[in-house]
Order: sequence, then structure tokens, then C-alpha cells
Amino acid sequence: MIPGSTLFLRRGLAGLAALTVAGLGLAGCALLSTPDPVQLYRFGPLDSAFVGERSPATVQVALRRIEFPDAVSGERILAVTGNEAAYIGGARWVSDAEDLYTQSLETAFAGSPSNVRLIGGRELTRADVSLDVDVTTFETRYASAGGVPRVVISARARLLSMPARDVISEQVFSVSQPADENRISAIVAAYDAATQDLNQQIVAWTEANVGRAAAAR
Repeated sequence: MIPGSTLFLRRGLAGLAALTVAGLGLAGCALLSTPDPVQLYRFGPLDSAFVGERSPATVQVALRRIEFPDAVSGERILAVTGNEAAYIGGARWVSDAEDLYTQSLETAFAGSPSNVRLIGGRELTRADVSLDVDVTTFETRYASAGGVPRVVISARARLLSMPARDVISEQVFSVSQPADENRISAIVAAYDAATQDLNQQIVAWTEANVGRAAAAR
């Protein structure tokens, strides 16, 4: 069983009708009800590990807005068992998952002593290369109900030359990080470890491929 899960699978019309009737019956006292408590979580480092000035030969890489699938964008935490999916009840990310992930990737680049300087979305600095990252999977995955889950994150990344936007390199990354137990705190810890692993792979791949763009300048 998923801890505190809220099932959002398709329900029959009969079930929908029953819910509608129940909702009408409770409408009068809805304002008096107390919402269920929600615990907020985050992943990624709290502070950037600044490594000092980059060399004059640094390649400027512009990070485009990172896209997430609709099912996992926002603050809810998705869990999947077979062909059933649910959001974990009583738990939310402290801000949208795509924003937390963007911050964690920017921090990973800032903490890497390399020839790459990542330009965030709010900077107007001219870029030599564009980094596009589309997260395709970001979920808590159960092999069976009540088991210990693993966090699965997949992303497709592309490096494009600027301003021509020719593809320099393209790569699909995937990380599967088991949780220590079937508890929300352990699941969040697995998300933290999985995103760090994914980010390290993307940073290393970027550093290994931007040299082609630098050589062409």
C-alpha cells in the first residue's frame, strides 16, 4: 500500500454519481471541516558550492526551461504500482518539482570545477551553447503493493550550438534509486539521491561535449 495515497484512476459513472450526492449532502458543513495536514518536503542541496572564478576559456551554456510531464509537474508526488497510479497523500514538495529540480541542476554546475558556466533563465549573458533538458519520468515506483519502492527519474538532454541551434550531442539519462523503506521520509531521501546522481551525469556529459562548440568558435 502506498503511504497516504490518493487514487486518481478512472471511476465508473455510478461511483461518480454517489460522490456527487454525497458532496451535495455535505455542502452545508464543508466550511466547518478541517483540511488534512500536509507535510512539505524538498530535494536538492540547500546552498550552492561555489568553486571560484572560471577560466577565460569558459564555455557559456544557457539552460532552457526544464519541462516535466503534466502528471508530475507541480507539488504532488506521484506513485505507480503496475498500471495504477496515485498521488501520495499528506505530502507535497515545498515548491513545484520542476523548480526544485532546476535549482538542483544549477547548483550541480556551480559546484563543478570545469570549463562550463551555466547561465540561468534570468540572466541575459550571451551563450555559446544551449542545454535543453526534458524530464520524462519522475515517480515513485512500486513492484507490488506495500513493498519498498524505488524512485525512477529519466531525462532527455540536448546540447545545441548558438545561435544556429545545431545539435552537438543528445543523450537519454535514467536513474533508479531504491528507498530504504516504505515511508515518505525515505522516499524523499531517494528523490534527493536520484536527482544528485542524474545531475552529476548531465554535468559530466555537458563538460565532455561542449569542447566541440568551443573549438568551432
